[in-house]
Amino acid sequence: MMAAALSPLAWFQRVILERLSRLWSLARLQEATGHPIDSSNVIMGNVELHGTRNIQFGRGALIYPGVYLETQGAGAITIGDGVVLSRGVHIVAFDRVHLGQGCMVGEYASIRDANHKQGAPSIRDSGHVSAPIEIGANVWIGRGACVLMGASIGANSVVGANAVLTKPIGVQQIVGGVPARILCPSAAVDGLKVETS
Repeated sequence: MMAAALSPLAWFQRVILERLSRLWSLARLQEATGHPIDSSNVIMGNVELHGTRNIQFGRGALIYPGVYLETQGAGAITIGDGVVLSRGVHIVAFDRVHLGQGCMVGEYASIRDANHKQGAPSIRDSGHVSAPIEIGANVWIGRGACVLMGASIGANSVVGANAVLTKPIGVQQIVGGVPARILCPSAAVDGLKVETS
């Protein structure tokens, strides 16, 4: 009886307040980056921004709560059309990180184009070395994967869950493991079906 009475309130919260929350999240992101963000992007919750905030969004992205984006110095993050950033994704750019159209990045994955220099007495004060990361169109990066300085990913490739990628991979590759290695050379990915030549 009580559940039925509360049902209209639950509908209001689910439909109206969630839409307002997404609009508020988009407005906050636009204000924080200092430039317009297309209204076709769906921002599901708070995005944590740090550094210079040199971040560009395409159209139709789906950004879940808890995403962390950081740019330092001349670093830039470019997010292409239709990209999905799942909950807890971290992207850090000291140089450049580009995600191509239709990329999907799984929960808690990390993409970082910089590393601490070695040899200083304090690693915290050692400074950074960096190199750009280019991620092609329709790449799928699995949950908890790390894409690090020196890596690039060709179009239509898959990085398995919890993999650590430090080197370039070509188009239509499936990689996994620590360190990541090719599991299916020249693989064509069609949904969850994998065919190899």
